[in-house]
Amino acid sequence: MAWRGQLSKNLRELRFLFCQSSPASSPARSFVEKNYKELKTLNPKLPILIRECRDTEPQLWVRYDFGVEKGIRLDGLSEEQILKALKEFAKL
Repeated sequence: MAWRGQLSKNLRELRFLFCQSSPASSPARSFVEKNYKELKTLNPKLPILIRECRDTEPQLWVRYDFGVEKGIRLDGLSEEQILKALKEFAKL
C-alpha cells in the first residue's frame, strides 16, 4: 500500500476522535492501535492526533493546505472501511 507513505504530500494533519470505552468506537480504536506505528514511520512529519474523550462519536478528520478540513463519522464502519475512507481523503 504505497499510498500510505504519500499521506504527508496531500495532508497537513490527520486526527482521530473516539471514546475510550464505547463499543461504537471499538473499530476506530483498533484501527489506530494497528496502523499508527506504520503511518507515523512512513510520514514522520505528518501530525497524527488521537483525541479520546468520553461519549465522543468516532470520527476521522483531515486537514489540507489553507486550513481546509474534511471529516467523516466512523460509527458503524469496520477497520477496512476506515482504511478505505483514509485512502479517499489522501487522494484529494
